[in-house]
Amino acid sequence: GRGGRAGGAGCQRTRGAERGGAGRSPLVGAAAGAERSGAMGSEAGGPRATTAGQQLRALFYVLPPGESSFRGVEEVPDYVEKSIPFFIAFIGLEFAVSWVQKRKLSGRINDGISSLSLGILSRLPDVLFRSVDLISYIYIWNNYRLFELPWDSPWTWYLTLLGVDFAYYFFHRLSHEVNILWAAHQIHHSSEDYNLFTALRQSVLQKYTSWIFNLPMALFIPPSVFAVHLQFNLLYQFWIHTEVVTKLGPLEWILNTPSHHRVHHGRNPYCIDKNYGGTLIIWDRIFGTFEAEDAKVVYGLTHPVNSFDPIMLQLRPLAHIWNTFWATPGFCNKLSVIFKGPGWGPGKPRLGLPEEIPVVTGNEVPYNPRVPAYLNCYAVVHFAVIMDLYTELLGTVTMLSQGTILLRIGFIILSLTSFGLLMENR
Repeated sequence: GRGGRAGGAGCQRTRGAERGGAGRSPLVGAAAGAERSGAMGSEAGGPRATTAGQQLRALFYVLPPGESSFRGVEEVPDYVEKSIPFFIAFIGLEFAVSWVQKRKLSGRINDGISSLSLGILSRLPDVLFRSVDLISYIYIWNNYRLFELPWDSPWTWYLTLLGVDFAYYFFHRLSHEVNILWAAHQIHHSSEDYNLFTALRQSVLQKYTSWIFNLPMALFIPPSVFAVHLQFNLLYQFWIHTEVVTKLGPLEWILNTPSHHRVHHGRNPYCIDKNYGGTLIIWDRIFGTFEAEDAKVVYGLTHPVNSFDPIMLQLRPLAHIWNTFWATPGFCNKLSVIFKGPGWGPGKPRLGLPEEIPVVTGNEVPYNPRVPAYLNCYAVVHFAVIMDLYTELLGTVTMLSQGTILLRIGFIILSLTSFGLLMENR
Protein backbone atom coordinates (compact mmCIF):
# COMPACT_ATOMS: atom_id res chain seq x y z
CA GLY A 1 0.00 0.00 0.00
CA ARG A 2 1.87 3.04 -1.27
CA GLY A 3 0.85 3.94 -4.62
CA GLY A 4 2.51 7.00 -6.04
CA ARG A 5 6.07 6.06 -5.21
CA ALA A 6 6.79 6.49 -8.89
CA GLY A 7 6.04 10.21 -8.65
CA GLY A 8 7.95 12.85 -6.79
CA ALA A 9 9.53 16.27 -6.75
CA GLY A 10 12.77 17.52 -8.12
CA CYS A 11 13.64 20.19 -10.61
CA GLN A 12 10.61 21.82 -12.16
CA ARG A 13 9.88 20.72 -15.72
CA THR A 14 10.28 23.05 -18.64
CA ARG A 15 8.30 22.92 -21.82
CA GLY A 16 9.64 21.26 -24.93
CA ALA A 17 11.93 18.30 -25.42
CA GLU A 18 13.11 17.99 -21.82
CA ARG A 19 9.55 17.49 -20.62
CA GLY A 20 9.14 14.67 -23.10
CA GLY A 21 6.68 14.08 -25.88
CA ALA A 22 2.93 14.08 -25.53
CA GLY A 23 1.72 11.14 -23.53
CA ARG A 24 5.18 10.21 -22.26
CA SER A 25 5.27 8.35 -18.97
CA PRO A 26 5.42 10.71 -15.97
CA LEU A 27 7.63 8.06 -14.35
CA VAL A 28 10.30 7.72 -17.01
CA GLY A 29 9.85 10.75 -19.25
CA ALA A 30 11.00 13.16 -16.57
CA ALA A 31 14.18 11.17 -16.05
CA ALA A 32 15.10 10.95 -19.72
CA GLY A 33 17.31 14.02 -19.75
CA ALA A 34 19.26 12.78 -16.74
CA GLU A 35 19.96 9.44 -18.34
CA ARG A 36 21.00 10.84 -21.72
CA SER A 37 24.20 12.12 -20.14
CA GLY A 38 24.77 8.86 -18.29
CA ALA A 39 26.94 5.87 -19.01
CA MET A 40 24.23 3.74 -20.56
CA GLY A 41 24.66 5.72 -23.73
CA SER A 42 21.44 4.66 -25.41
CA GLU A 43 19.17 7.19 -27.08
CA ALA A 44 15.82 5.42 -26.97
CA GLY A 45 12.94 6.39 -29.18
CA GLY A 46 10.27 6.39 -26.45
CA PRO A 47 8.35 3.96 -24.27
CA ARG A 48 7.73 0.54 -25.77
CA ALA A 49 4.17 -0.42 -26.63
CA THR A 50 2.50 -3.07 -24.48
CA THR A 51 -0.40 -5.39 -25.17
CA ALA A 52 -3.46 -5.75 -22.94
CA GLY A 53 -2.20 -9.19 -21.92
CA GLN A 54 1.15 -7.77 -20.87
CA GLN A 55 -0.57 -5.06 -18.84
CA LEU A 56 -2.72 -7.63 -17.08
CA ARG A 57 0.29 -9.79 -16.23
CA ALA A 58 2.22 -6.74 -15.02
CA LEU A 59 -0.60 -6.14 -12.53
CA PHE A 60 0.19 -9.52 -10.95
CA TYR A 61 3.99 -9.30 -11.35
CA VAL A 62 4.06 -12.24 -13.76
CA LEU A 63 5.47 -10.46 -16.81
CA PRO A 64 8.76 -12.35 -17.37
CA PRO A 65 12.19 -10.76 -17.87
CA GLY A 66 12.13 -11.39 -21.62
CA GLU A 67 9.11 -9.08 -21.98
CA SER A 68 10.04 -6.43 -19.43
CA SER A 69 13.77 -5.75 -19.84
CA PHE A 70 14.86 -2.52 -21.54
CA ARG A 71 18.20 -0.95 -22.38
CA GLY A 72 17.25 2.61 -21.40
CA VAL A 73 14.78 4.30 -19.07
CA GLU A 74 13.07 6.02 -22.01
CA GLU A 75 12.01 2.61 -23.34
CA VAL A 76 10.24 1.60 -20.12
CA PRO A 77 6.43 1.68 -20.55
CA ASP A 78 4.27 3.50 -18.05
CA TYR A 79 2.68 0.33 -16.73
CA VAL A 80 0.86 2.22 -13.97
CA GLU A 81 -0.94 4.70 -16.21
CA LYS A 82 -1.82 1.97 -18.72
CA SER A 83 -3.33 -0.12 -15.92
CA ILE A 84 -6.11 2.41 -15.20
CA PRO A 85 -8.67 0.50 -17.33
CA PHE A 86 -7.81 -2.68 -15.42
CA PHE A 87 -8.25 -0.85 -12.10
CA ILE A 88 -11.75 0.12 -13.17
CA ALA A 89 -12.57 -3.35 -14.47
CA PHE A 90 -11.36 -5.10 -11.31
CA ILE A 91 -13.27 -2.68 -9.08
CA GLY A 92 -16.42 -3.55 -11.02
CA LEU A 93 -15.61 -7.25 -10.77
CA GLU A 94 -15.06 -6.93 -7.02
CA PHE A 95 -18.48 -5.31 -6.63
CA ALA A 96 -20.10 -8.15 -8.59
CA VAL A 97 -18.33 -10.93 -6.67
CA SER A 98 -19.07 -9.28 -3.32
CA TRP A 99 -22.76 -9.08 -4.24
CA VAL A 100 -22.82 -12.77 -5.17
CA GLN A 101 -20.92 -13.82 -2.03
CA LYS A 102 -22.51 -11.59 0.60
CA ARG A 103 -25.45 -9.88 -1.07
CA LYS A 104 -23.83 -6.51 -0.42
CA LEU A 105 -21.50 -4.21 -2.30
CA SER A 106 -17.82 -4.09 -1.40
CA GLY A 107 -17.71 -0.34 -0.83
CA ARG A 108 -19.55 2.92 -0.18
CA ILE A 109 -19.90 5.94 -2.45
CA ASN A 110 -18.48 8.39 0.11
CA ASP A 111 -15.47 6.27 1.04
CA GLY A 112 -14.82 5.25 -2.56
CA ILE A 113 -14.81 8.84 -3.82
CA SER A 114 -12.57 9.79 -0.88
CA SER A 115 -10.05 7.08 -1.77
CA LEU A 116 -10.03 7.96 -5.46
CA SER A 117 -9.72 11.66 -4.64
CA LEU A 118 -6.67 10.97 -2.49
CA GLY A 119 -5.21 8.88 -5.28
CA ILE A 120 -5.59 11.69 -7.82
CA LEU A 121 -4.30 14.26 -5.35
CA SER A 122 -1.18 12.17 -4.73
CA ARG A 123 -0.39 12.09 -8.46
CA LEU A 124 -0.90 15.78 -9.24
CA PRO A 125 2.70 16.76 -8.33
CA ASP A 126 3.84 14.43 -11.14
CA VAL A 127 2.32 16.89 -13.61
CA LEU A 128 4.64 19.67 -12.47
CA PHE A 129 7.75 18.02 -11.10
CA ARG A 130 10.23 15.34 -12.01
CA SER A 131 10.25 11.93 -10.37
CA VAL A 132 12.50 12.10 -7.34
CA ASP A 133 12.72 8.29 -7.35
CA LEU A 134 14.36 8.10 -10.77
CA ILE A 135 16.20 11.43 -10.79
CA SER A 136 18.02 10.57 -7.55
CA TYR A 137 18.59 6.98 -8.66
CA ILE A 138 20.05 7.99 -12.03
CA TYR A 139 22.25 10.60 -10.36
CA ILE A 140 23.81 7.95 -8.09
CA TRP A 141 24.09 5.55 -11.03
CA ASN A 142 25.85 8.09 -13.25
CA ASN A 143 28.29 9.33 -10.63
CA TYR A 144 28.87 6.65 -8.00
CA ARG A 145 28.04 3.18 -9.32
CA LEU A 146 30.54 0.49 -8.37
CA PHE A 147 29.85 -1.86 -11.28
CA GLU A 148 27.13 -2.46 -13.86
CA LEU A 149 24.98 -5.55 -13.97
CA PRO A 150 23.72 -6.47 -17.46
CA TRP A 151 20.29 -4.96 -18.11
CA ASP A 152 19.13 -7.94 -20.18
CA SER A 153 20.08 -10.69 -17.70
CA PRO A 154 17.26 -12.59 -15.93
CA TRP A 155 19.51 -12.70 -12.86
CA THR A 156 19.56 -8.89 -12.77
CA TRP A 157 15.76 -8.84 -13.17
CA TYR A 158 15.14 -11.21 -10.25
CA LEU A 159 17.76 -9.55 -8.07
CA THR A 160 16.01 -6.21 -8.62
CA LEU A 161 12.67 -7.77 -7.72
CA LEU A 162 14.15 -8.79 -4.35
CA GLY A 163 15.98 -5.48 -3.89
CA VAL A 164 12.97 -3.26 -4.55
CA ASP A 165 10.74 -5.31 -2.28
CA PHE A 166 13.37 -5.45 0.47
CA ALA A 167 13.77 -1.66 0.34
CA TYR A 168 10.00 -1.27 0.40
CA TYR A 169 9.68 -3.52 3.46
CA PHE A 170 12.00 -1.34 5.52
CA PHE A 171 10.57 1.92 4.30
CA HIS A 172 7.05 0.66 5.01
CA ARG A 173 8.05 -0.53 8.46
CA LEU A 174 9.64 2.80 9.34
CA SER A 175 6.52 4.54 8.03
CA HIS A 176 4.67 2.88 10.89
CA GLU A 177 7.39 3.25 13.51
CA VAL A 178 8.52 6.87 12.92
CA ASN A 179 5.88 9.46 13.71
CA ILE A 180 6.74 11.98 10.99
CA LEU A 181 6.66 9.22 8.35
CA TRP A 182 3.45 7.83 9.79
CA ALA A 183 1.85 11.27 9.42
CA ALA A 184 2.07 10.77 5.65
CA HIS A 185 1.43 7.03 5.47
CA GLN A 186 -1.60 6.97 7.79
CA ILE A 187 -3.71 8.38 4.95
CA HIS A 188 -3.57 4.98 3.26
CA HIS A 189 -4.91 3.39 6.46
CA SER A 190 -7.62 5.95 7.15
CA SER A 191 -10.39 4.12 5.28
CA GLU A 192 -12.70 1.96 7.38
CA ASP A 193 -13.45 -0.15 4.30
CA TYR A 194 -11.08 -2.62 2.69
CA ASN A 195 -11.48 -2.89 -1.06
CA LEU A 196 -9.76 -2.02 -4.31
CA PHE A 197 -10.65 1.64 -3.82
CA THR A 198 -8.45 1.58 -0.70
CA ALA A 199 -5.44 0.54 -2.80
CA LEU A 200 -5.63 3.89 -4.60
CA ARG A 201 -5.81 5.91 -1.36
CA GLN A 202 -2.36 7.48 -1.27
CA SER A 203 -0.37 10.26 0.38
CA VAL A 204 0.96 13.34 -1.40
CA LEU A 205 4.01 13.49 0.89
CA GLN A 206 5.16 9.88 1.23
CA LYS A 207 7.00 9.80 -2.10
CA TYR A 208 9.44 12.44 -0.87
CA THR A 209 11.02 10.08 1.65
CA SER A 210 10.64 6.62 0.08
CA TRP A 211 13.25 7.27 -2.65
CA ILE A 212 16.13 7.22 -0.17
CA PHE A 213 15.73 3.51 0.50
CA ASN A 214 16.28 2.59 -3.15
CA LEU A 215 19.58 4.40 -3.63
CA PRO A 216 21.91 1.48 -2.65
CA MET A 217 20.66 -0.43 -5.69
CA ALA A 218 21.83 2.42 -7.92
CA LEU A 219 25.41 1.36 -7.20
CA PHE A 220 25.04 -1.65 -9.52
CA ILE A 221 21.49 -2.09 -10.96
CA PRO A 222 20.70 -0.21 -14.21
CA PRO A 223 17.97 2.45 -13.91
CA SER A 224 15.85 0.84 -16.63
CA VAL A 225 15.55 -2.38 -14.63
CA PHE A 226 14.79 -0.46 -11.45
CA ALA A 227 12.09 1.61 -13.21
CA VAL A 228 10.27 -1.58 -14.24
CA HIS A 229 10.24 -3.12 -10.78
CA LEU A 230 9.33 0.14 -9.07
CA GLN A 231 6.09 -0.01 -11.05
CA PHE A 232 5.52 -3.76 -10.75
CA ASN A 233 5.90 -3.63 -6.97
CA LEU A 234 3.32 -0.86 -6.83
CA LEU A 235 0.89 -2.57 -9.21
CA TYR A 236 1.04 -5.89 -7.37
CA GLN A 237 -0.26 -4.22 -4.23
CA PHE A 238 -3.45 -3.12 -5.97
CA TRP A 239 -5.22 -6.47 -6.19
CA ILE A 240 -4.43 -7.59 -2.62
CA HIS A 241 -6.73 -4.88 -1.21
CA THR A 242 -9.86 -7.02 -1.26
CA GLU A 243 -12.03 -9.21 0.93
CA VAL A 244 -13.43 -11.34 -1.88
CA VAL A 245 -10.23 -13.45 -2.04
CA THR A 246 -9.75 -15.61 1.03
CA LYS A 247 -6.63 -17.83 1.19
CA LEU A 248 -4.22 -18.82 -1.58
CA GLY A 249 -2.81 -22.05 -0.19
CA PRO A 250 0.99 -22.54 -0.32
CA LEU A 251 1.44 -19.07 -1.85
CA GLU A 252 0.63 -17.65 1.59
CA TRP A 253 4.11 -18.70 2.71
CA ILE A 254 5.94 -16.60 0.13
CA LEU A 255 3.72 -13.86 -1.29
CA ASN A 256 1.91 -10.96 0.27
CA THR A 257 -1.73 -11.97 -0.22
CA PRO A 258 -5.13 -10.39 0.46
CA SER A 259 -5.30 -12.31 3.74
CA HIS A 260 -1.91 -11.04 4.94
CA HIS A 261 -2.63 -7.48 3.87
CA ARG A 262 -6.03 -7.45 5.56
CA VAL A 263 -4.13 -7.97 8.81
CA HIS A 264 -1.88 -5.04 7.97
CA HIS A 265 -4.90 -2.76 7.54
CA GLY A 266 -6.59 -3.89 10.75
CA ARG A 267 -6.86 -1.85 13.93
CA ASN A 268 -7.29 -4.94 16.10
CA PRO A 269 -4.48 -5.14 18.66
CA TYR A 270 -3.10 -8.30 17.01
CA CYS A 271 -2.90 -6.49 13.65
CA ILE A 272 -0.91 -3.43 14.71
CA ASP A 273 2.51 -3.08 13.04
CA LYS A 274 2.36 -6.39 11.17
CA ASN A 275 2.86 -7.64 7.59
CA TYR A 276 4.82 -4.82 5.96
CA GLY A 277 5.83 -6.69 2.79
CA GLY A 278 4.96 -5.35 -0.65
CA THR A 279 5.12 -8.34 -2.98
CA LEU A 280 6.76 -10.90 -0.69
CA ILE A 281 5.84 -11.85 2.86
CA ILE A 282 9.20 -13.52 3.52
CA TRP A 283 10.69 -10.34 4.99
CA ASP A 284 8.03 -10.28 7.70
CA ARG A 285 8.66 -13.93 8.48
CA ILE A 286 12.42 -13.29 8.69
CA PHE A 287 12.27 -10.11 10.79
CA GLY A 288 9.47 -11.11 13.16
CA THR A 289 6.66 -8.86 11.95
CA PHE A 290 4.41 -11.55 10.44
CA GLU A 291 0.93 -12.23 11.76
CA ALA A 292 -1.62 -14.58 10.18
CA GLU A 293 -5.25 -13.55 9.80
CA ASP A 294 -7.25 -14.79 12.78
CA ALA A 295 -10.13 -12.89 14.38
CA LYS A 296 -12.37 -10.70 12.23
CA VAL A 297 -10.37 -7.70 11.08
CA VAL A 298 -11.76 -4.22 11.78
CA TYR A 299 -10.21 -1.74 9.38
CA GLY A 300 -8.95 1.80 9.77
CA LEU A 301 -6.96 3.80 12.28
CA THR A 302 -7.02 3.11 16.01
CA HIS A 303 -8.43 6.63 16.36
CA PRO A 304 -10.63 7.15 13.26
CA VAL A 305 -10.42 10.51 11.53
CA ASN A 306 -14.12 10.62 10.55
CA SER A 307 -13.65 12.75 7.47
CA PHE A 308 -13.75 12.51 3.68
CA ASP A 309 -12.01 15.86 3.10
CA PRO A 310 -8.80 14.99 1.17
CA ILE A 311 -6.94 18.13 2.23
CA MET A 312 -7.77 17.70 5.91
CA LEU A 313 -6.77 14.03 5.76
CA GLN A 314 -3.35 15.07 4.40
CA LEU A 315 -2.68 17.91 6.84
CA ARG A 316 -4.31 17.03 10.17
CA PRO A 317 -1.65 14.46 11.19
CA LEU A 318 1.07 17.06 10.62
CA ALA A 319 -0.87 19.60 12.68
CA HIS A 320 -1.15 17.03 15.47
CA ILE A 321 2.63 16.49 15.47
CA TRP A 322 3.20 20.24 15.45
CA ASN A 323 0.94 20.79 18.46
CA THR A 324 2.37 17.81 20.35
CA PHE A 325 5.92 18.96 19.63
CA TRP A 326 5.37 22.35 21.28
CA ALA A 327 3.32 20.93 24.14
CA THR A 328 5.97 18.34 25.07
CA PRO A 329 8.66 19.57 27.51
CA GLY A 330 12.37 18.94 26.93
CA PHE A 331 14.43 19.06 23.75
CA CYS A 332 15.02 15.30 23.58
CA ASN A 333 11.34 14.63 24.15
CA LYS A 334 10.47 17.02 21.34
CA LEU A 335 12.75 15.10 18.99
CA SER A 336 11.12 11.88 20.16
CA VAL A 337 7.72 13.25 19.16
CA ILE A 338 9.03 13.40 15.58
CA PHE A 339 11.24 10.32 15.33
CA LYS A 340 9.68 7.75 17.67
CA GLY A 341 6.46 5.88 17.15
CA PRO A 342 3.04 7.53 16.91
CA GLY A 343 2.08 5.94 20.25
CA TRP A 344 5.14 7.25 22.10
CA GLY A 345 4.95 9.62 25.04
CA PRO A 346 7.39 10.63 27.81
CA GLY A 347 8.24 7.58 29.88
CA LYS A 348 6.88 5.11 27.31
CA PRO A 349 8.72 2.64 25.04
CA ARG A 350 9.69 3.78 21.54
CA LEU A 351 6.53 2.40 19.94
CA GLY A 352 4.20 3.14 22.83
CA LEU A 353 2.34 0.77 25.15
CA PRO A 354 0.33 -2.09 23.58
CA GLU A 355 -2.28 -1.85 26.33
CA GLU A 356 -3.14 1.68 25.18
CA ILE A 357 -4.40 0.41 21.82
CA PRO A 358 -8.20 0.81 21.88
CA VAL A 359 -10.15 -2.41 22.31
CA VAL A 360 -11.97 -3.67 19.22
CA THR A 361 -15.38 -5.25 19.80
CA GLY A 362 -16.26 -6.14 16.21
CA ASN A 363 -19.35 -3.95 16.38
CA GLU A 364 -17.66 -0.75 15.25
CA VAL A 365 -19.75 1.34 12.84
CA PRO A 366 -17.83 3.14 10.06
CA TYR A 367 -18.22 6.89 9.70
CA ASN A 368 -21.09 7.19 7.24
CA PRO A 369 -23.07 10.47 7.29
CA ARG A 370 -26.45 10.23 5.59
CA VAL A 371 -26.78 12.44 2.54
CA PRO A 372 -29.65 12.77 0.05
CA ALA A 373 -29.59 10.32 -2.86
CA TYR A 374 -29.39 13.14 -5.38
CA LEU A 375 -26.13 14.36 -3.79
CA ASN A 376 -24.61 10.90 -4.13
CA CYS A 377 -25.66 10.83 -7.79
CA TYR A 378 -24.28 14.31 -8.37
CA ALA A 379 -20.95 13.44 -6.71
CA VAL A 380 -20.53 10.30 -8.81
CA VAL A 381 -21.27 12.09 -12.10
CA HIS A 382 -19.12 15.12 -11.29
CA PHE A 383 -16.29 12.87 -10.10
CA ALA A 384 -16.40 11.04 -13.45
CA VAL A 385 -15.99 14.41 -15.17
CA ILE A 386 -13.01 15.27 -12.95
CA MET A 387 -11.47 11.86 -13.63
CA ASP A 388 -11.75 12.50 -17.37
CA LEU A 389 -10.21 15.98 -16.93
CA TYR A 390 -7.34 14.47 -14.93
CA THR A 391 -6.52 11.78 -17.51
CA GLU A 392 -6.77 14.34 -20.32
CA LEU A 393 -4.37 16.60 -18.40
CA LEU A 394 -1.83 13.77 -18.16
CA GLY A 395 -2.05 13.15 -21.89
CA THR A 396 -1.72 16.78 -23.01
CA VAL A 397 0.50 18.31 -20.31
CA THR A 398 3.37 18.96 -22.74
CA MET A 399 1.11 21.03 -25.00
CA LEU A 400 -0.31 23.28 -22.28
CA SER A 401 1.08 26.47 -20.77
CA GLN A 402 2.11 26.50 -17.12
CA GLY A 403 -0.79 28.84 -16.35
CA THR A 404 -3.33 26.47 -17.90
CA ILE A 405 -1.82 23.50 -16.06
CA LEU A 406 -1.98 25.32 -12.72
CA LEU A 407 -5.59 26.39 -13.31
CA ARG A 408 -6.63 22.84 -14.13
CA ILE A 409 -4.82 21.46 -11.08
CA GLY A 410 -6.50 24.11 -8.92
CA PHE A 411 -9.92 23.22 -10.31
CA ILE A 412 -9.31 19.51 -9.68
CA ILE A 413 -8.23 20.14 -6.07
CA LEU A 414 -11.23 22.41 -5.46
CA SER A 415 -13.58 19.77 -6.87
CA LEU A 416 -12.07 16.89 -4.87
CA THR A 417 -12.33 18.94 -1.70
CA SER A 418 -15.93 19.82 -2.50
CA PHE A 419 -16.81 16.15 -2.91
CA GLY A 420 -15.43 15.42 0.55
CA LEU A 421 -17.42 18.24 2.11
CA LEU A 422 -20.61 17.16 0.32
CA MET A 423 -20.20 13.63 1.65
CA GLU A 424 -20.04 15.10 5.16
CA ASN A 425 -23.16 17.28 4.66
CA ARG A 426 -20.96 20.37 4.83
